[in-house]
Amino acid sequence: MTLHSDPSVAPDARSFVDVATDSPFPIQNLPFGAARLSNDRERVVSRIGSWIIDLAALDAAGHFADTPAAGKALFDLPSLNRFSAAGRPTWRAVRSRLAALLAADAPTLRDDETLRAAVLHDSTNVTMLMPMEIGDYTDFYSSREHATNVGTMFRDPENALLPNWLHLPVGYHGRASSVVLDGTPVRRPRGQTIPADADAPVFGPSRLLDFELEMGFFTGPGNALGEPIPVDQADAHILGLVLVNDWSARDIQKWEYVPLGPFNAKNFATTISPWVITLDALAPFREAGPVQDPKPLPYLQESDAWSLDIQLEVALRTETMRGEGHVIARSNARHLYWNIRQQLAHHTITGCNTRPGDLMASGTISGPTPDSRGSMLELAWRGTQPLSLPGGEERRFLADGDEVILRGWCEGDGYRIGFGEARGIVLPALEG
Repeated sequence: MTLHSDPSVAPDARSFVDVATDSPFPIQNLPFGAARLSNDRERVVSRIGSWIIDLAALDAAGHFADTPAAGKALFDLPSLNRFSAAGRPTWRAVRSRLAALLAADAPTLRDDETLRAAVLHDSTNVTMLMPMEIGDYTDFYSSREHATNVGTMFRDPENALLPNWLHLPVGYHGRASSVVLDGTPVRRPRGQTIPADADAPVFGPSRLLDFELEMGFFTGPGNALGEPIPVDQADAHILGLVLVNDWSARDIQKWEYVPLGPFNAKNFATTISPWVITLDALAPFREAGPVQDPKPLPYLQESDAWSLDIQLEVALRTETMRGEGHVIARSNARHLYWNIRQQLAHHTITGCNTRPGDLMASGTISGPTPDSRGSMLELAWRGTQPLSLPGGEERRFLADGDEVILRGWCEGDGYRIGFGEARGIVLPALEG
């Protein structure tokens, strides 16, 4: 059930820019990111089809002069932080102006060859950058299916969820410095693990390396210290969403997590996709959220609770495979029990302040079926049910040389809102 419509771009809108029908970046998307252009300028950008849009060039030509972005110098920068701090009226106005300039019947950009050459850049000649300078990173644990699977494995089905899980969005503070961009290799971590039936730990490479299929959102203006963000105002502080792979070393985690939770098991790498997909672009794909029982405390209750219909998949490409790998899991962001507004409201209810560019991740997104489980821990059920791959290979956990590819999209009527990819290939652990 669609509860909202996109105020900026009609579902049947078309651009003068040639966009393939299966492109993840039609005029209905217009995401935001940061890139190094072919002229070596690092700029805030958007995208349509296979073209990168230089927003600083449009700004210099005066096309944002009558918007809230005017005079704020938001685009001639290597990250989205200042743009994110400007707030929803500015985000919406810039995206709306982009849609108007790119429309099929709009001559301003279409018929000005000089301006078009300055603004539109072939994506094959562009290097994407981290979209944000990330000050803080928080990872939640918001999929009931995932939490139930893990609790069933390590406790028992009758006590799969701990007593607090249905009352608050469980989370932990991650490591912002090791958040990396799509395509960055990930080194297998080393650390302490406890062998079966051993009395003392050993040190060495993780043998149970895993991925986690997640979504994340970037914060916008933020709140002052001591002033929580109300749940029904939270979307004014969310610029948009990205794909997240929160890599995990399960054997290191097993030994270290009592009593304070993950530490070295997750601090070595978190991969994100480069494009921030706005809440306006995702608005047509909002759905009624899952029934929350028991009813949350008042600060987590929403007047219009919603989730997002974002289709997700994980592909695994081993060293012996050709092509784009083998899809091993398909899930959907609608499976999240706690939504992004509740996550942000809970994070700030103590008065904790957020800042532009903070990253909040959902936690592993698993669905109700075996093929919708969002981690190797679940897909191979703690290694007891190896995953069969084409060519006769099997995986209980990730091997050196494996490449994990996360993809996500929303399927509209005749168009697709895509997130791109979050890729990472596993490198061997350092020796010594």
